[in-house]
Amino acid sequence: MDLVHGAKRVIVMMEHVARDGSHKIVNECSLPLTGKTCVQRIVTDLATLDITADGLLLRELAPGVTVQDVRRATEPPVVLDGEPIEMPVPAGV
Repeated sequence: MDLVHGAKRVIVMMEHVARDGSHKIVNECSLPLTGKTCVQRIVTDLATLDITADGLLLRELAPGVTVQDVRRATEPPVVLDGEPIEMPVPAGV
């Protein structure tokens, strides 16, 4: 089933790395794709990244996470356009 067919905006929510610490955001997918080049944003436990023509644009960081943390946990290059903001986290979470 192709869940992204016809979608105007696709946002992926996921954990940034696998349990063993390996990259989940990779240069090339090793599994079959249901939609190619359809994702505009990735939201993880570490960061919010927009997919642009220039690469993965870092928009937000989780509290206590650094740009270097995100770059180490992400296989493709992560680019900056100014200083990323801290993700808003509701009180009590």
